[in-house]
Amino acid sequence: MGTASTDLTSEIHAERERLAGLLADLAPERWDAPSLCDGWRTREVVAHITMPFRTRPLGVMAGLVRAGFSFNRYADRDARATAAALSGAELLDLLRRNIDHPWRPPGGGEAGALSHDVIHGLDVTEPLGLPAAPAGRVALVLASSGPRQLKYFGVDLDGRRLTATDADVSVGEGPKVVEMTAKEILLVVTGRRPLNQAD
Repeated sequence: MGTASTDLTSEIHAERERLAGLLADLAPERWDAPSLCDGWRTREVVAHITMPFRTRPLGVMAGLVRAGFSFNRYADRDARATAAALSGAELLDLLRRNIDHPWRPPGGGEAGALSHDVIHGLDVTEPLGLPAAPAGRVALVLASSGPRQLKYFGVDLDGRRLTATDADVSVGEGPKVVEMTAKEILLVVTGRRPLNQAD
């Protein structure tokens, strides 16, 4: 599925705006609700979403050195420290002020930036019972995923091809077709939900 860079950029902006709108209506205590990211509450996830807007290359490198060059350890420390230092309102303001921020992950381009926001958006919206990103937007994320992403998240589809019922996208090459929504496919392929628990 080929998608123009301008289309992906508009989807990135739309997803950040959508998340900001949902977070604006959160009761204060819901910022402390657990997320799908192990050990992170809503506030840590939002802090992580805003990390690219707050950090500079030299700061990232210094943080990686302190974390023994483990990006996951560095990201965890950053999210926890930022969530402790900023209120929910301040985190929301950071997101709102950076809806059109041009950040792209190294080697990931626009598709990587959209994936970052959509996946971590689900980490928050699923436990809170809030709406997910539109199926078409989720499908753009799925279309950019492949064996490398499945390996990163430790997911084995075991000969299955997951096919969306609400978008024109599928993941996997196996002979057994499993139909589910695009959102459910994304939760499975990112290790958020076991395949046997998907609807």
